[in-house]
Amino acid sequence: MNTISTLPALLQAFFMDRLMQQRQASSHTVASYRDTFHLLLQYAQRRLGKAPSNLTVSELDTPLLGAFLDYLEHERKNSARSRNVRLAAIHSFFRYVALHAPEHSAVAQRVLAMPSKRYTRSPIAYLTQLEVDALLAAPDLTTWSGRRDRALLTLAVQTGLRAAELIGLRCEDVLLGAGAHVRCEGKGRKCRCTPLGKDTVQVLRSWLRERQGKPLEPVFPTTRGNALSHDALQYMLDKHLRIACQHCPSLVHKRVTPHVLRHTLAMDLLHHGAEQTVIALWLGHESSETTAIYLHADMQLKERALAKTSNRKSPASRYRPDDRLMRFLKSL
Repeated sequence: MNTISTLPALLQAFFMDRLMQQRQASSHTVASYRDTFHLLLQYAQRRLGKAPSNLTVSELDTPLLGAFLDYLEHERKNSARSRNVRLAAIHSFFRYVALHAPEHSAVAQRVLAMPSKRYTRSPIAYLTQLEVDALLAAPDLTTWSGRRDRALLTLAVQTGLRAAELIGLRCEDVLLGAGAHVRCEGKGRKCRCTPLGKDTVQVLRSWLRERQGKPLEPVFPTTRGNALSHDALQYMLDKHLRIACQHCPSLVHKRVTPHVLRHTLAMDLLHHGAEQTVIALWLGHESSETTAIYLHADMQLKERALAKTSNRKSPASRYRPDDRLMRFLKSL
């Protein structure tokens, strides 16, 4: 077999040539694909008893991949959505294989025919104003980390930034003068500016004065000066949630993630009459159709619509077509 067509060579070329050079994929995309193949190769090694560098493309056929996806769901307890993300990365690789290693086209076609798994879409989770107030009051403002966390949570709730956007903010991205706003690069390398309210400006100005960071340094660093990781962000949020639950019992039954804070901002905008297109622009959605999930979750909007309907007490009469219509139908 041509050494260029071996699995290690194809996988390396896929990452270096296709993802990084041709598509210029973001670091988040590369990391997600890397994790997918790290899990897959580890699984294949245990199942086939071969080192990852000795595996062949033909061994990564649909039976093994199907078993791998089941392993993700049943043993690693991944959701169907996470399973589909892993399958999308595998599909992307085998599209590359089909183009650059035609001798493996049969395997590639079988893998590409593997469908994504359908799943039930649950209503989105978001916080009420009382729950938001309890969360923002949880950090201990007598400590450096507490003041940092209060500024981060205030910014997250008011702007709806994604977790990656929050931890990726640099000091130069926060502008607190006239027309105060934050700049960030979201999905698809789309840069956007999000305005800041007066309360948020006050909190951030106080924090950045204490932070004394250089322009390219993170706004919310660790104690060692590095940017927070996703795990550190969730750990910080969980820590303050435990305190907030003591003052707001409704939080006990909610699983709160940084993305829930993003949903909270979207629902707040919707309740205050913001149009769907405005919310999509604010959140950096690719399409305003993505924002429709908030319309489905808004019970207040549905209740207002119900209140406008008339209460018909008279029974509806049965429709009876005239003779011309009956003759027309019989003539068909």
